[in-house]
Amino acid sequence: MLIDASTDSTDARDRPIPPARRPHDDTPDTAGLFTRLVDLEDGPERDDVRDRLVAAWLPMAHRIAGRFRERGESLEDLRQVAALGLVKAVDRFDPSRGAFESYAVPTITGEVKRHFRDRMWALRVPRRVQELRNKVRVARRELTLNPGTPEPSVTDIAAHTGLTEDEVGAGMEALESFSTLSLDAELSSADDGHSLVDTLGEPDTSYDVVVDREAAKEGLRRLSERERAVLYMRFFEDMTQSRIADRLGISQMHVSRLISRSCARVRDQALERHGSRRGPGRGSRGRTA
Repeated sequence: MLIDASTDSTDARDRPIPPARRPHDDTPDTAGLFTRLVDLEDGPERDDVRDRLVAAWLPMAHRIAGRFRERGESLEDLRQVAALGLVKAVDRFDPSRGAFESYAVPTITGEVKRHFRDRMWALRVPRRVQELRNKVRVARRELTLNPGTPEPSVTDIAAHTGLTEDEVGAGMEALESFSTLSLDAELSSADDGHSLVDTLGEPDTSYDVVVDREAAKEGLRRLSERERAVLYMRFFEDMTQSRIADRLGISQMHVSRLISRSCARVRDQALERHGSRRGPGRGSRGRTA
C-alpha cells in the first residue's frame, strides 16, 4: 500500500510548535510582580504583592526541602526552613540582575544547609571542624566513585584534599558526631544486658582522702604531743570533748580550744605548702597578723 508522504510532511510543518516546557512546573512567571514590588513603598499593597510572590514560589521551596528528607529531620520542618529562605530571597531579589529562580535556589538551599549545620548536631561542633567534616565526606565519595575501589586511608584523603592527616582525623571523627548514642543503649557484644553507661568510670573519693592526708602530715608533725593526742582521741577514737577533758584532767572548753586551734594550724600549713608549690603570685591568700 502506497502512502502519500508529502501530505503528512506538509501537515507536520503547518502544525504550530508547542512552547518549550519549563524544567519544573513550580517556576511561575512572576517577573511583572517583582518589577511592581520594587516600585511599591512599604504598606498593605506591597505586603500583598510580596505574599503573592511567596505563595507562587512556595512549591519550589518545598521541592528543594525534599532533597534533604533522608538526613534525620522531618519534612515539615525542612519545608518551614525552606520557606524562610524563600522569604529572604523575595525580599533581597533585584529583578535587574536576572531570573529569580537562579537567585532563589542557592538562597533556599543555603538556608536549609545552615539549618543542618547549626541546629541538627547532637554535639556542638566548631565551624572549622564542620568544614573539615564536609571536605572529608566529599573526598571519600570522590575517591570511591569507581566500583570495587577500597575505602581510602587517611593518607589518601589528605593527599586528595590538601589537608594534614590530623585535620583529616578530626573531620572523620566529626562524621560520627552528627548524632549521639544513649547511655542506656545495650552493648552489642554484651550477653548480660550491660549498657554503655556501665563502661564509664565514676569519681573515686579515695584519691581525695590520700591527697588530704599527705597535705596534713607536715602540720600534724608540728603540733605538740598533747595537741596530737586530743585530735587522735576526737577524730580517730570518736570520743566526746567531755570524755577527753576527763582523761586529760582539763576543762571541756580547753579541749574545744585545743581542737579548733590545732585544726586551724594544720589547715593553714597545708594551704601554705600548696601555695608554695604553685609558685609566687599564685598561692593562697595572704594573712594579716
